[in-house]
Amino acid sequence: MTDTPTHTPVLRQQVLVLYLANSALDSHVVGWARYDGTGRTSPTTGDSDEPPYESGIAALLDGWRLIQAAQLIPPYPGHEYDVSFLKHEFFFERIVDVHPLPV
Repeated sequence: MTDTPTHTPVLRQQVLVLYLANSALDSHVVGWARYDGTGRTSPTTGDSDEPPYESGIAALLDGWRLIQAAQLIPPYPGHEYDVSFLKHEFFFERIVDVHPLPV
């Protein structure tokens, strides 16, 4: 039997909202928001000029899990070029252990 230290994980959720140029996960990020349930960071809107990822695929490759994709609703006839909210919203989550690892 090994004498390896163990700990009970203390799990918290981090949420990443990416607004993409279109409905494809590989399209580029045009807007974003981050929320950190660990309390380790306090991101705010507009806290960076650069998006955290270039695309939704890049977030997946970094370990974020996609939990919701934008519902695709066609524009009402005659309103195809209206400016409104950002339509292509994707929610990602990452579960992290906030309990420090034993030394």
